[in-house]
Parts: sequence; C-alpha cells; structure tokens
Amino acid sequence: MLSFIMQDVLGTPAILVGLFSLIGLLLQKKSFSEVVSGTTKTIMGFLILIAGAALVATTLTTFSQLFEHSFNIQGVVPNTDAMAALAQKNYGSATAMIMVFGMLINILLARITPLKYIFLTGHHTLYMSAMLAVILSSGGVTGFWLVAIGSLILGAMMVIAPAILQPFTRKITGSDDLALGHFGSTGYLCSALVGKLVGKGSPSTEELNVPKSLNFLRDSSVAISLTMTILFLVLVLVSGKAYTESQVSGGQNYLVFALIQAITFAGGVYIILAGVRMVIAEIVPAFKGIADKLVKDAKPALDCPTVFPFAPNAVIIGFLCSFGAGLLSMFILPLVGLSVIVPGLVPHFFCGATAGVYGNATGGRRGAVIGSFVHGLIISFLPAILLPLMGDLGFASTTFGDADFGVVGIVLGNMIKIFN
Repeated sequence: MLSFIMQDVLGTPAILVGLFSLIGLLLQKKSFSEVVSGTTKTIMGFLILIAGAALVATTLTTFSQLFEHSFNIQGVVPNTDAMAALAQKNYGSATAMIMVFGMLINILLARITPLKYIFLTGHHTLYMSAMLAVILSSGGVTGFWLVAIGSLILGAMMVIAPAILQPFTRKITGSDDLALGHFGSTGYLCSALVGKLVGKGSPSTEELNVPKSLNFLRDSSVAISLTMTILFLVLVLVSGKAYTESQVSGGQNYLVFALIQAITFAGGVYIILAGVRMVIAEIVPAFKGIADKLVKDAKPALDCPTVFPFAPNAVIIGFLCSFGAGLLSMFILPLVGLSVIVPGLVPHFFCGATAGVYGNATGGRRGAVIGSFVHGLIISFLPAILLPLMGDLGFASTTFGDADFGVVGIVLGNMIKIFN
C-alpha cells in the first residue's frame, strides 16, 4: 500500500499536481462540477506538458546519438531521469521515505517560515530524494538518520529553491502568484545575476527588430524549427547518409529525417507551452484554497517550462548558448583532471532555456546569451565534481545533471567525508 501511494500516486507528477488542485477546490467549497472540471483540466494540462517534453526528449536523444557519432566523443552524459531510475534498484525504500517526509516538511516550513512555497514538481522531488539516498548511503549513513537527514534537506530545498528565484520570477511573470519549483535554481540564479551584471541597456530578446521579409521568424515555433533544422542537417551530413539511414532513421532519407526531427522538436516545444498555459489557468485559482486554509499566502512552485511562454526567443537562445558552453567544457574538463561530461541535450534544453529567460529578465539579450553560457559551464563542471561521490553509481555512464543536484550532492558528500 505504501509503495502504491509513494511510487504510483505521489511519484506521478500529473496526479500529484491534480491532488493539490483537488484539495484547493474542496477547501474553497466549490461545486461538484467545478471540482471535477478544475482537477481534470489540471491533470490534463500536466499530461500535455509531459507529452511535449517526451517528444522533445526523443528528438534530443536522436540528436545526441548523431552528435556522438559525428565527433567520436565518449564520456559521461548527464541524465537525471536515468540516474533516478538506476538509484531505485538499490535505494528505492530510502528514496520513498525521504520523499514523503520531505514533502511534509515542505508544508510545515511553508506554514511556519516566511518562505511560503509549495513545491509541485513531483518528478524533481523524487529525483532529489533518490540522489540524497545515494549520497547518504554511499557515505555510510543508514536507517533513521538517512531518512531524517534526507527529508530535512529535501524539505528545506523545496522552499529555498523557489525563494531565491522569486524576485526574478516575479519580474518574468509580472505577478507574485507563481514560483519556479525546479532543482536547477542555482544555475538560473547565476544566470539572472550575470544578466544584471552585463546587460545594462541591452534590449529584451523579445524586442528583436526583424525585417518585414523575415516576419515569419517572429513566430517562435518557426524560429525553433529553422534553428533545429540547421543543426540536424549539419549532424546528418557529418554522420553521413549510410550511418544515418541504417542506424538512426530506420531507412528514411537522411535529409528528410533531419527536417522531420527538427520540426518534431519544435512541435514538442509548442505542446509544452500549451500544457503550461492550461496548468497555470487551473492551478492558480485552485491553489488559493490551500493558501487560505493551510498555508496563508502560499505560492505554487511549478516546473521550469512555466516561464517559457514569457520569453520564447530567450528559450532558444538560452538552449544554444548553454549547449555551446557544454561543448567547450568537454575540452576543458580533462585538463583539470575531471571526467569528460558530454553535453546532454535534455538538461541543456530545459535548464539552458530557463537560464536564458532569467538572464533576459535582468540583462536583455546580453544577459540571455552570457547568463545561459555561464549556466552551461555550471551544469558541465558540477556533474564532473559530483561523480566520485556517487559510490557504485559513479561508475555508470550517466549522472545527475541539473545544478542543484550538483550543489547539494557535492556539499553533502564532502560534509559526510569530514565527519567520517
């Protein structure tokens, strides 16, 4: 029963967000019709978001395969989803206990402290729980103390991560109704601070002066399609017709395959934005019930694509600049004695794009470019430093990718070493 609640219910992000919406609507004593409609639309919006993310992740996997073959680069590819799945094999029970108690501590801290944030990004809650279980277990912490320490750290991170970003999130969204609940917050914070430092007087990425003949570029879906088409064409041309058609495209013409993959990627981004708008439209009114009854003035902290609709141009700029920094890092990391981290397209897209939005909010175009580039360096170096602290999982060909996993894991792992 506990396994069902932890893994199947609370471990399913759409259900978790839907439950919070349901509770909020019930606390407001909404009619049966409104409760059913609001809860269903919240879950549906999140599932639309997940479907778009899956579509994007699939095309990025193909991109990574072509990239590694084209440039013959081997190394560790950060993938937080894969690492969490690996961790479940040996640390599943500890992960589940840390997750449930961490969520309770999140609600408690939101109630008794000025940090009024309820972290609703369920999969990231699960992933951070898994990493904490791995780091603590690898350091020799077991039993009660493993769950207690892990839960306290998780619960604290669930209010701290949204809080440090809120001044910038408020600037992006134009309101104080939402927060960002994503464990890449230290990277986004650095991007926003860098933007503030370098971007004085720089116009927003959303104010690009486009000639009338290029007005189609104002449509972010078209701009993303064209950008990704160029990147995919370069990769299939370098990989070669024979390799692409025999190993990747399933026999489809390699040029047609590149075009379809690029537009599929843009379609995935479009679906994500549609899902985000639907979730926001439903969960903000519903969340008022939780804020009024359980945690006064609480704010829902949602996944990183929440900010994408506010600066679509910054999304693609952030992705490209973050990825560029990842490419550069591959050559720097071995020089300083660290493992080669091959830039994972999923963290560089979702986190790099978010960093671009935050950099743009404080420093316009220069902030988006330089801020997301710095972010790309951060999510390349932190996983390399974290790798030796991962115990047996440190020998896997992947690792946790987003910035907060690196920061928390490195600090916690080294503290355990000192105390041991």
